[in-house]
Amino acid sequence: METTSPALNTSRREFLKTTTKATVGLSTLSGVTLPHVFAAEDNTVRIALVGCGGRGTGAASNSLSVKQPTKLVAMADVFENRLEGSFQALSAKHPDRFSVSADAKFVGFDAYKEALAMLRPNDIAVFATPPAFRWVHFKAAIEKGVNVFMEKPICVDGPTGKRMLELGQQATAKNMKVAVGLMCRHCPSRGELAKKIQAGEIGDIILARAYRMQGPVGTCFTKPRDPKTDPSELMWQIKNFHSFLWLSGGSYSDFFIHNIDEACWMKNDFPVEAKANGGRTDRGEHIDQNFDHYSIEYTWKDGSKFFFEGRNAVGTHNEFATYVHGSKGMAIVSTAGHFPSKAMMFKGQEKKAENLIWRAPKVEPNPYQVEWDDLLSAITNDKPYNEIERSAKSSLVTCMGRMAAHTGQIITYDQMLNCPHEFAPNVDKLTLDGPAPLVADKDGKYPIPRPGIIKDREYGETA
Repeated sequence: METTSPALNTSRREFLKTTTKATVGLSTLSGVTLPHVFAAEDNTVRIALVGCGGRGTGAASNSLSVKQPTKLVAMADVFENRLEGSFQALSAKHPDRFSVSADAKFVGFDAYKEALAMLRPNDIAVFATPPAFRWVHFKAAIEKGVNVFMEKPICVDGPTGKRMLELGQQATAKNMKVAVGLMCRHCPSRGELAKKIQAGEIGDIILARAYRMQGPVGTCFTKPRDPKTDPSELMWQIKNFHSFLWLSGGSYSDFFIHNIDEACWMKNDFPVEAKANGGRTDRGEHIDQNFDHYSIEYTWKDGSKFFFEGRNAVGTHNEFATYVHGSKGMAIVSTAGHFPSKAMMFKGQEKKAENLIWRAPKVEPNPYQVEWDDLLSAITNDKPYNEIERSAKSSLVTCMGRMAAHTGQIITYDQMLNCPHEFAPNVDKLTLDGPAPLVADKDGKYPIPRPGIIKDREYGETA
């Protein structure tokens, strides 16, 4: 329960700025002692982690590595073993900032509510569950009035995209600080490159191209469920969330969004249309809903193009990079994954040493940490900070390319935003012992996209 004490409702940043005034006024608070009101822990930002997998554990670790005082006070997940693994890792790495007691570990679909209940105004909820649950948790955080860090993507279809845009406006109205894990946006080198490109140093952008071509990653290749070891289809799907469009938008949305977002950033715009190819070439026994290769042509409103190539396959060429071509030169946005960027800019269209006109420093800060430094700075200094709108648009543009590949149709941004098909409209009502939004057929197989056959949505009934 939130206190109604005026002293305790005073934000920590106001306390830091007005300690003297608050101390003078203390005598008016009957029955409240100085140590209770102004204990050092009152200046500490509390963190609640919802979703204790690898990315959630990583984000929580970054939150405990900022200069400002922070501490982790609550953890929640639908899997107890995943929570315990994260608990052990974080308590060992950050013993001075780890403050999760046995009764602050919550398991189940409603566990996020109990974790949020342990936060105060200006604290932070970390949402790192599969994206299907993002709007549910964000809505609860807005009602609670706490700041948020959420992982990308933040929506997986049109209806959830609209919902997140609306919730983002509500968060702004409440002066909440909201960060989204598109961490490359916080890379200083890429930021400097974006300014140079948008200042016209390589001329008008006529083309962008990006590649995320790699072997199988995450849980994007999944074999049929064994009811003996995984009796719950719902929990098994959540455990293998990259395999299912309702949970994650599949490998396309969950992995490819970073390169797509980088290109949109450099162009300072979002594509209005996508057409695409894609398919499943060698799936073997795998029953997930992903294609293993995607080729997308995005179009910006000025007619310039952005080509994206994605692949998850064994024994093939690997590349993880984003490039931008202008009328006078070209730029490398990333060429070695997320970090370091190794960003460069060249005159002309060839990556030759003699054409180099700018390059990022050899030593770059880790953007996973910088995004947390920026969020805490905004909280401490009460600066407007809400990354929902651009992150929702990047998520929708990612969905747009995915839907174009899965349906074989040209899909516009407006069509994606207004597409009525929601993968899991009742995701906020799921229970541990309940059914999954997607059910396998008698052979343990799930419906897959059928381009040109199913045109108005990404899959139909179970095959």
